[in-house]
Amino acid sequence: MSNSGHNGSDPVVEIYDTTLRDGTQMEGMSLSCEDKLRIAEHLDSLGVTFLEGGWPGSNPKDVEFFERAKDVDWKNVVVAAFGSTCRAQLRAEDDKQLHALLAAETPVCTIFGKTWNMHVTEVLRTSHEENLRMIEESVTFLGKNDRRVIYDAEHFFDGYKADAQYALDTLRAAARGGAERLVLCDTNGGSMPWEVEEVVKAVQEALPDALLGIHAHNDSECGVANSVAAVRAGVRHVQGTINGYGERCGNANLCAVIPDVELKLGLQCLPQGGLKQLYDLSHFVAEIANLSPNDHAAYVGRSAFAHKGGIHVSAIRRHPESYEHIQPTLVGNQSRVVVSELSGRSNVLSKAEELGLEVSSDHGGRVLEKIKELESKGFAYEAAEASVVLLIARHRADYTPPFEVLDFQAGVGRRRGGGMLAEATVKVQIGDEIVHTAGEGNGPVSALDSALRKALLPFFPEVSQMHLSDYKVRILDGRNGTDATTRVLIDSQSAHDTWSTVGASSNIIEASLQALIDSIEYGLTLERAT
Repeated sequence: MSNSGHNGSDPVVEIYDTTLRDGTQMEGMSLSCEDKLRIAEHLDSLGVTFLEGGWPGSNPKDVEFFERAKDVDWKNVVVAAFGSTCRAQLRAEDDKQLHALLAAETPVCTIFGKTWNMHVTEVLRTSHEENLRMIEESVTFLGKNDRRVIYDAEHFFDGYKADAQYALDTLRAAARGGAERLVLCDTNGGSMPWEVEEVVKAVQEALPDALLGIHAHNDSECGVANSVAAVRAGVRHVQGTINGYGERCGNANLCAVIPDVELKLGLQCLPQGGLKQLYDLSHFVAEIANLSPNDHAAYVGRSAFAHKGGIHVSAIRRHPESYEHIQPTLVGNQSRVVVSELSGRSNVLSKAEELGLEVSSDHGGRVLEKIKELESKGFAYEAAEASVVLLIARHRADYTPPFEVLDFQAGVGRRRGGGMLAEATVKVQIGDEIVHTAGEGNGPVSALDSALRKALLPFFPEVSQMHLSDYKVRILDGRNGTDATTRVLIDSQSAHDTWSTVGASSNIIEASLQALIDSIEYGLTLERAT
């Protein structure tokens, strides 16, 4: 399990990632061993200092991870195994859990111990003195077996508030045992940033030679703020997870902590170039965990630098920093302009430029009025950029659509002795020809899709490479019952691109066909461009 150290200068602030251990304690999150290894390789590429792989002995998956991690040539990270101090009334050398840590064969072992006197007496049911013995002896045992030891002081801030002297004594016990880093944990996540900063400074005064760390949870929505406050106070080791995954409300989100520390405090966390990988890493981990990315997450959310208000867009066209606190590319993200009924003409012009389309100011104004008219009828263009492109194109005098649907009909029924049946017919004009075709499907939209593709394929073979990847329906005014307006959003993809289109109508079939026509028409424009 090699480690060649960081490329370039060593970081000023160490990043300790616990996504693979603490992050997986989040409700609804589960990672296979293969998942964990793939994420670990990306974290290594990002350049975090420490990677916590799991708790060996707690489950077969973590045992397998550490076994396979031995054969990986890690470029940046030092792999750590996590566990606890020895049990009360048990010598460290007799504790099976500590031996499981050794069996993981990681360079670093991270163990936690009790800091809060209430936990010592009510949870462990032991004495204050015995707890100190457990901490010091466990650290010493691991050190004698050639392991570097990081000590996580569980519930440190709650413990410090209850009995500051005893909380400090637990840190001293770990330091006597040889722990190289003492991590102050806000395990319940209830501390405030000013409290964290004050306590960190007090610990530094009491233990001036200690290298301190912070491990914050997010139960009061202060996980990131508390981590940054601790760094401001002198901490140089920060623990957290990608996307803030973790038990209850999650852990400190490293996707915000890292850029806050690097870009706001001016302290290096990652090797040169690592910060630019943050957006891709955030989305990669979400994908592997089968969780939807948070579009509104700071720095790495798709909407983190998305501009919708017309005044805002007009301003950023002149000076991006007027509504962007950093350059999005610093974290691998990008600016986006959202087009909606709240837009101004600048939104349309910016979107056209973004998409490589030439649009005059008057043209942009006409498109904007059409967007506002359609959104008042239930359309929504924020998540349907392909439909925006077509709106802009269709307002050009020289634009000729590749096809036009003249008529359509769709029906659903059931044959006696058989299952449900959906059939549809479409009449399509392609150039000077009119084609009338029928199709079947597992529903009326599927049948329309089949009929439309059958009509278009002889003229546009590339349609065979286009596929619907998602289909979403939203009822906008349910109080109107079956007369309610329905909005349909279709996601499509080809071998090289993905795009989204929208339709809206009081008739779900018509709304679906609108989005479907846009989907195929946009796909054909992409093929023409290539």
